[in-house]
Amino acid sequence: MIGKDILFQLSVRSVRLHFLRSVLAALGIVIGVVAIAAMGMMGANMTLSVTGELSQMANVLVVTAYTGGGGFMGFGGGGGPPGGGSTQSREEQMITQDQFRDIRDIAGSYGTVYYVYSQSDSIETSDQWGRATIYGLDPDVIKEILEVEEGDYPKSTTSVVVGPRIAERFGLELGSKLEIGDSDEGSTTTVRVVGILKEKGMSLDLSTDSAIVGSEKLYTGIYGDEGEYRQVNIVVDDMDDVDAVKEEILAEMNEKEDEVTVQDSSSMLESITSVLGTITTFVMGIAGVSLVVAAVSIFNVMMMSVTERVREIGILRSIGTQRNDVRRMFLYEAGILGIVGGAIGAVASLVIGYVVVLGMVGTTEFFFSWESLWYIPFAMAIGVSICIISGVYPAWQASNLDPIEALRAE
Repeated sequence: MIGKDILFQLSVRSVRLHFLRSVLAALGIVIGVVAIAAMGMMGANMTLSVTGELSQMANVLVVTAYTGGGGFMGFGGGGGPPGGGSTQSREEQMITQDQFRDIRDIAGSYGTVYYVYSQSDSIETSDQWGRATIYGLDPDVIKEILEVEEGDYPKSTTSVVVGPRIAERFGLELGSKLEIGDSDEGSTTTVRVVGILKEKGMSLDLSTDSAIVGSEKLYTGIYGDEGEYRQVNIVVDDMDDVDAVKEEILAEMNEKEDEVTVQDSSSMLESITSVLGTITTFVMGIAGVSLVVAAVSIFNVMMMSVTERVREIGILRSIGTQRNDVRRMFLYEAGILGIVGGAIGAVASLVIGYVVVLGMVGTTEFFFSWESLWYIPFAMAIGVSICIISGVYPAWQASNLDPIEALRAE
């Protein structure tokens, strides 16, 4: 066993004799392991959190007008330039009433199909001003797809429900009044808050947390554009039908020319996870710089160990110890530093990683999943490998010392 190997015992003895120096060298490995593991776990938890939210929308399809690039005009229908402007004409960016009827005829038997009016506009209360997304929906659809935390659903063209974030930001309560539009231009509409929605989080169809939702009559009364929809959403009853519905819409609507683009959560998930993966790799790369510093420290410690033990090496060589055994002795020493540093770093990663994930992601729901925890042994393996690689040259130099010259060393 390695524990009974005299060469291993000599390596342990060297670490003990120079304990403080060895601890400082191992500390670099601890820092590197913690940095890589913590950043990796943060990225994994971000990805898992996003995946979890998007998986809840796996039965949602969003149909938008084809714009030439196949792009999706805004996350949750609220994106794009303020006012909905773009380099293309407004008509080219909208789903028409006839197109909506066609989509409803195709997908109506699979689930709920509804249109969405959407606009970014100025809003103002008695003491605050800002911008928000304004949604216009069929009143029956509002009751079907949105859940109210407080209050009730809009029952008139002057009542709205608001998302929890915008309610908190502007201090809105039930009965609060706000103005939609730019007061400097003299064209504003006063509405009353009758309900505050439940927090929805990331969403493919409607991003209501920071939005104002009213009836379609309220929307068209402010902006006109009746029969021109920002998007059409389809909530499919059976998730197994999602691909079939998407294919049918594209086949029917784009038969002669491209008219619409259909988005589902899978395409968004692929894009988001790709971006998060790139960011995580980049951050881990930066964290890995600390291991490079640790490698230099380990190299320095090992070179000092060789210098201090020249006479010992000479004695070992003179009694018949082979060069490979001398190399092994110094690699053992490097491995001990790496394993101890990696083990301490692994334990510290659990605590520090948990704090980092809680602070940066906001939830530790996925912290103890394998996708998150595997970064700990991964970082530990890198740390140990760095140590052993750093000890290769000093071990090689030690094994090639001339025994006679080594015995003469003071």
